[in-house]
Amino acid sequence: MTDTPPVPPSATPPDGSDRTLPRLARDTLPFALDVAIEVAKNNGVCIRPIELRRLDTHTGTSESFNIPCGATQEAKCPPCATRNRQLRRAQCREGWHLDHEPIAEPNPSTEDQRWLIEFRADVQAKRDEAERDGEGTLDWDEAIAGIDAEINAAGMRGNVLGGRSTPKRSRSTRRRQDAPDLPKRAKQDTTLGRTFIASDGKVYRPSLFVTLTLPSYGRVRNGVPVNPSTYDYAAAARDALHFSKLVDRFVQNLRRVAGYDVQYFASVEPQKRLAPHLHMAIRGTMPRAEVKAIAAATYHQVWWPSVDEVRFDGEHLPVWSERAERAEPYPDGQAGDYLDPATGELLPTWDEALDQLGTDEAAEPLHVVRFGTQVDVQGVLAGSPDADQCIGYLSKYLTKSLGDPLDPEDPDNHARRDHATRMVEALRYEPCSPTCPNWLRYGVQPKGAKAGMLPGRCKGKAHKAEHLGYAGRRVLVSRKWSNKTLREHKQDRRAWVLDMLGLPDETVTDPHRYVWRPVSSKDPNRTPLAKRLLREVANRQRTRARLIELQARADGLSVPELSATSLAA
Repeated sequence: MTDTPPVPPSATPPDGSDRTLPRLARDTLPFALDVAIEVAKNNGVCIRPIELRRLDTHTGTSESFNIPCGATQEAKCPPCATRNRQLRRAQCREGWHLDHEPIAEPNPSTEDQRWLIEFRADVQAKRDEAERDGEGTLDWDEAIAGIDAEINAAGMRGNVLGGRSTPKRSRSTRRRQDAPDLPKRAKQDTTLGRTFIASDGKVYRPSLFVTLTLPSYGRVRNGVPVNPSTYDYAAAARDALHFSKLVDRFVQNLRRVAGYDVQYFASVEPQKRLAPHLHMAIRGTMPRAEVKAIAAATYHQVWWPSVDEVRFDGEHLPVWSERAERAEPYPDGQAGDYLDPATGELLPTWDEALDQLGTDEAAEPLHVVRFGTQVDVQGVLAGSPDADQCIGYLSKYLTKSLGDPLDPEDPDNHARRDHATRMVEALRYEPCSPTCPNWLRYGVQPKGAKAGMLPGRCKGKAHKAEHLGYAGRRVLVSRKWSNKTLREHKQDRRAWVLDMLGLPDETVTDPHRYVWRPVSSKDPNRTPLAKRLLREVANRQRTRARLIELQARADGLSVPELSATSLAA
C-alpha cells in the first residue's frame, strides 16, 4: 500500500479556492455552504434548525440539539414543508373512512379537582355577598382569577361559569330572500354516516370528495383576465378576505341537512386566477344534488361599517390624541383617540360604529360572500385508488403560498404577475379585520386603536402578496376526524421510528428530567449553522441505513452492504 503524497501548502489557500485558476473560473465554483444546504435538502434535513440546549437535571450535564423550524411553506424550508405535507396526508388517510366512533370519554374527576370546585363555590358566594352589601369586589375577583388558573392547571378544561364574559353582537338570523331554504333533519349521535351492504354481504362505507370555488369576476384565459379593466378585483378581494367564514357556514348547513355530525378534512388552495378554493374530504355520503343545493344556499353576510365613502386620504389623515376629551371611558385596549384633522371631532370607535349599524333597520351588509356554480362532488370508497389520488390532491399545494402558483416556463408568466399585482393593490385599502388600520380611511377608529396607524400600511397576513387576501388556516380539520391532534400524529410517527431502531423514548420514561432552553444568536458558544447541518446530515444517513437494514431483515432478504461511515455510531 502506497502512501498518499502530501499536498503542497501552495495548493491550499486559506479560503479553499484554487489560485491557479483564472478569477472568472473561480467565480463559477459553488460555495461549500450552498452545497451543504443542498445536501441537507436532499437528505430531508431542516435548513433553518433552531438550536436548543438541554440540561439533564439528574446528572447536571448540558447538550445541544437541533430542532426543525417546522415551516409549512416550501419557499422557507423545503424539508420541513415536505414533512408537514406527509404528516397531513397520514392525518387525512387515518380519519377519512373510520368504521368506529373516534370519541374519547373524559377522565373521571379526582378528589383534588372536586375540592378546587368546592373552594371556588365558597369564594364566589362571598364575592356575591360583598357585591350585594355594596362593598368592593376587586380582591375577590383577583382571588377567583387565581383559583380559575389553578383549576385549569389541575387538568380541567374551560371555565367554571362558561359562556362569554361580554354579550355577543348579533343581527337577525332570518335567511335572505335570494337564498333557497334547506331541509333540516333530526341529528343522530354519530360521525360515521351511512353504510351499504351488497348482495354478497360485503359492507361498503363510501365517503365524499367535494370541491368548492368562488364565483366569476370576469372572463379569464389560462388564469389571466382577458380584460383587466372590467375584472371585478374589489369583489375578488372581499371574497378572499371572508372566504374562511363562508366555509364555516357551509359546514354548519351541511350538518343540518345531513342529520349527523359530519367530519371533514379540507385544504384551501389557489386557483390559476389566484382565487382560493376548497377541497374537502367528508366522512360519510349524501346525494350529490343535496350537496350542490347546500353550496348554492350557503352565504355569509359581513356586517361591518360602510366603506363606500373615502373620508381621509393622502396628507389629510386622522390625528392621534391621548388627551382627547371623552364623555365615556376609553374602549378596552385604547389609550387615546383619532380626531378629524380639520374639525377636531372624535372619530367613532369600532363599537360605536357597530351600534349605529345595528340600529339602522335599512342597513345592508358590507358584503355578501357566496360560492360559485362550479361544485364537484365525487364518491370515494376506502382503500380504492381514487382515495389515494384524492388524498394526494388535498395535500398537493399545501407547501405553496396562495400568491405563488407561477410557473417560470409559462409564457403568460408576465401577465400573471401583473394580475397578482393588481390583486394586491385591490387589497391595500380593504379592511381585513376589525383591528385593521384601513378603517381610518373611512372615518372609523379600528378596534383597539393605537398611535401610528396608517391606512394602506396594515401588517395583517391578508394584505401580503403570498396570501392574497386569505388569512385563514390552509388546512381545516374537524375535531372528531381522527380524535388526534397534529402533534399526536407526529408523536405516533416518532414512536414508530424509535421502536424500529430499538431506542427508548426519553420523553415517555421521564418527561420532567430535562430542561430545554433556546440558544441565543449572540451566544459565543452557539454552534455554526454549517456544522449543525453536517451533523444532522450524518445522523439522517445513519438512521436511514439502519432502517434499510431492519427492513431487509424483516423481509428475509440479505442485508445490503453499508458503508462504515453510514453505520458508525
